[in-house]
Amino acid sequence: MGLSGISPGSLILIFLIVVLLFGTKKLQTVGEDLGKALKGFRKGLREAQEEEPSNKKTDV
Repeated sequence: MGLSGISPGSLILIFLIVVLLFGTKKLQTVGEDLGKALKGFRKGLREAQEEEPSNKKTDV
């Protein structure tokens, strides 16, 4: 058993159906967009953590 009762064979079948529906070109574009969004999210978290200690010093 894999994730939440989904077998690895089922995951492969789902992946193949998605590739057939959207095509590899569209999946590549979605992957790139998702990667950029994740990178931006991590950057935002990092910037928030850098600002957080300075905010605590000024509150005292």
